[in-house]
Amino acid sequence: MPMTEVESAPSELQLVVLISGRGSNALAILDAIEQHRLCAEIRMRAVIADGPIEQPPAGLQRMAERGIDTALVDPGSHANRAGFEHALAEVIESYRPNLIALAGFMRVLSADFVEQFAGRMVNIHPSLLPLYRGLNTHQRAIDAGDTKHGASVHWVTAELDGGPVIAHAEVSVQSGDTADTLATRVLTQEHRLYPACLALLAQNRVSSQHETTSQPMPQHWLLDRDFDDTGRRLAVAGHARR
Repeated sequence: MPMTEVESAPSELQLVVLISGRGSNALAILDAIEQHRLCAEIRMRAVIADGPIEQPPAGLQRMAERGIDTALVDPGSHANRAGFEHALAEVIESYRPNLIALAGFMRVLSADFVEQFAGRMVNIHPSLLPLYRGLNTHQRAIDAGDTKHGASVHWVTAELDGGPVIAHAEVSVQSGDTADTLATRVLTQEHRLYPACLALLAQNRVSSQHETTSQPMPQHWLLDRDFDDTGRRLAVAGHARR
């Protein structure tokens, strides 16, 4: 049974992006928007980062130089996690997004925070979820002898990297690959996958059932099979994978 359903959705996506570091995926999304490469209207309303005021993430300055509104929420300025998340939620809501994209945002969010933005928050993860949730995904794929690896865009739920997968991009694991060489090729695919997937979401409201590692790999959207770099659909989602 197909795991993906598609309904019509608003044509313009009002996007807020959360980052913690260099923001390469956020920049890839912005490049695709500004170069009119996507087959959907997407407006990046702001990029928000976590980190100390004295040393903001490099990606925040890069986005500000591109003319994007930026904000920094310093966890150290709040007494606890709940205070930080409340401040973060207020900043997010001030931009009135209909989608929040986590792009290298390295904080584990509480169930209460995730519930506040349920159905509006997506993440990109460097593995073919549900395989290899968490960290060190590239080395784990190599150690397991996998022939395929890649990246996933998924809905954010309270379970770490456990939300329903929207789409994958695949790379082949090559003989002699190290975690670093594999990571470089996966990142290249992330930079294609995330903008294209956002364009897909701008055109279609995509929802799916929750996945568990005890079930077979579900059928879902695959970059270059079901949709292209622009977010344009190539085939009906849910077909058997090649």
